[in-house]
Amino acid sequence: MGAQKKAKKSNESINARLALVMKSGKYVLGYKQTLKTLRNGKSKLVIIASNTPPLRKSEIEYYAMLAKTGVHHYVGDNNELGTACGKYYRVCTLSITDPGDSDIIRTMPGAQAGDA
Repeated sequence: MGAQKKAKKSNESINARLALVMKSGKYVLGYKQTLKTLRNGKSKLVIIASNTPPLRKSEIEYYAMLAKTGVHHYVGDNNELGTACGKYYRVCTLSITDPGDSDIIRTMPGAQAGDA
């Protein structure tokens, strides 16, 4: 019971930070644009929905590893990720290029590579 409550609380904090990025930062939504930002080295953090196809997920993780960019696996599916971004459509992957006022880059567990 306690672990489930903690997961829900961390998910809410991620959603709040994502909302702040949507307001004040720069980001791209979608698989193709995420790969473009990773190839250009502009991406600071990549967020992947839980129901992203495994091949696509591993390809994004590989590009992120080469670009030394953090990857966060969002606990919800692409419907929930789209809603967290304030959109009315599904979002499988999103790449944050400028966090704006949010501290999402520092607080994500997989994002330590960006600080090095």
